[in-house]
Amino acid sequence: MAHQKKIPMRKCVATGEMRPKKEMVRIVRTKEGELLIDPTGKKSGRGAYVSKTEQAVKLAKQKNVLSHHLQTNVQPSLYDELLQFVEKENL
Repeated sequence: MAHQKKIPMRKCVATGEMRPKKEMVRIVRTKEGELLIDPTGKKSGRGAYVSKTEQAVKLAKQKNVLSHHLQTNVQPSLYDELLQFVEKENL
């Protein structure tokens, strides 16, 4: 029997759905309080995952879920940056 490789799943903070980590983008708050988009998912700091869909990013912006999850003030420009990142990823 072939052993199936376990797919790491993450929960989207905007939609609340579980998806494979590859379909998500991680936003991280570093110890210095800097907010970054972390495509590798490896940076240290507090992270939150958002699905790589336009709807999820817009929902996250609308509900401002990142500031809640990352426990910091999130500028609207970060959501715009995230939207651009998601659009490039989905081309």
